[in-house]
Amino acid sequence: MATAAQWIEGARPRTLPNAIAPVLVGTGAAASLGGAVWWKAVLALTVSLALIVGVNFANDYSDGIRGTDDDRVGPLRLVGSRLVEPSTVKLAAVGCFSVAAVAGLVLAITTAWWLVLIGALCIAGAWYYTGGSKPYGYSGFGEVAVFVFFGLVAVLGTQYVQAETVDWVGLVSAIGVGSFSSAVLVANNLRDIPTDTESGKRTLAVRLGDSRTRILHLAALAVPFVATLILTLHTPWALTGLLALPLAVRANSPVRSGETGLALIPALRDSGLAMLIWGAATAAALSVA
Repeated sequence: MATAAQWIEGARPRTLPNAIAPVLVGTGAAASLGGAVWWKAVLALTVSLALIVGVNFANDYSDGIRGTDDDRVGPLRLVGSRLVEPSTVKLAAVGCFSVAAVAGLVLAITTAWWLVLIGALCIAGAWYYTGGSKPYGYSGFGEVAVFVFFGLVAVLGTQYVQAETVDWVGLVSAIGVGSFSSAVLVANNLRDIPTDTESGKRTLAVRLGDSRTRILHLAALAVPFVATLILTLHTPWALTGLLALPLAVRANSPVRSGETGLALIPALRDSGLAMLIWGAATAAALSVA
């Protein structure tokens, strides 16, 4: 039986910046329009956190029953390590998605009913990333999905439910967050190229190969800082986003130096931390503006 610590590790807490940063930035973008609403921001954060933990448990379940995690290099997987029954992990994923659905429904009721459709797409995207008969994560579309759901949808959705509109500032900010989120997944899939290739999981990293995936990681980390420069057209305070640059450089260091396997885990961690710092700094800058 898995311990509480193993359940927490199975939830993959290193991915939480992917959920927190877009809500921070989206709230900052709403504040720049004079429309920040704290309780809606809290609900949006609940949706985002529940979705990312849910997708982590869903991936654990789907990869585990397929045998993809039988020879795992990265963090603990509950099903793959035989610590928890697959049905229990599946139930945990459904529970997280249910929390996201309830919080999202409240936002839809108080904002716009069509947001229910967006929420349903998000939950479907989370499940079919590695679930179903033809998971899109096994076909190289994982990074695109992360960019869309934890970048564009999360940031612009957070801005919309508070300010009831979106603008170019929110869009540029969403592109920055989405690129960071993609960088985290690129680092993860770079690490897993050997095992994914063996198990038939055709991620984007497997399709591109080792060297081009390393270039992609650098490009994904560079885009948010281009976004920072664009956001200075709105407010010079946006330059505070450059505070995340040293961490981004550190995140790319093991990728740039050709590390493999467990040695790439710091790239995941630091990509996420850079995203969190960039998100907090950018949100603060937009709020001041």
